[in-house]
Amino acid sequence: MSEAPTTETAPAFEFTEDWFSRHIPTWNRILAALKPTRILEIGSFEGRSACYLIEQCPKLVDGPVSITCVDNWQGGLEHKAGGFVEAVMSEVERRFDYNTRLALGRSAAPVSLRKEKRDSRDALARLIASGQAESFDLIYIDGSHEATDVLTDAVMAFPLLRVGGTLIFDDYVWSDQAPQRREPSRMPKPAIDAFVNIFHRKLALYQWLPLWQFYVQKVAP
Repeated sequence: MSEAPTTETAPAFEFTEDWFSRHIPTWNRILAALKPTRILEIGSFEGRSACYLIEQCPKLVDGPVSITCVDNWQGGLEHKAGGFVEAVMSEVERRFDYNTRLALGRSAAPVSLRKEKRDSRDALARLIASGQAESFDLIYIDGSHEATDVLTDAVMAFPLLRVGGTLIFDDYVWSDQAPQRREPSRMPKPAIDAFVNIFHRKLALYQWLPLWQFYVQKVAP
């Protein structure tokens, strides 16, 4: 994602963390093949991945692009006092609003951005209830690191993804830096593995990709 220099005519993005840029080469390959127009992001933080999508997707498609960002902006265990990425979440949300507004203003074509400030299970339930089954081309799960939350997000997101669409999990091999908090229930991997094992007849794995993130394609409803 391009970050313009700080000048009076070209304001800069306000990012304090960058956990996403290393994945851009892989995402570029996926987006070029998928050409997504409807995207759902679960977990947005400061908006770095959302800004990348705002910038890239209009270059790949002729029609309108819509992105739904779901986050409660309360943070996870790692963002609380004593966590290894302490953050004032009200400021994180402010930066998300600023950064996405800036990206939308720079976009080569109109992009519709929908911000859903609520818990993911509530937001996903509302999307399912509103009749949006199989309506998203790309779903990115990057919310809680708690295994129960990751598994819930995956199971609820699956019916919202169209056949042929791509589901991306972040932090597949993540664990808390504090040894006393390294347990399976606090890691995404057990949840991702359980989801993939249960849904394996409905999924195809991207075998050629690195495993810090986990990438699958939906091949059956």
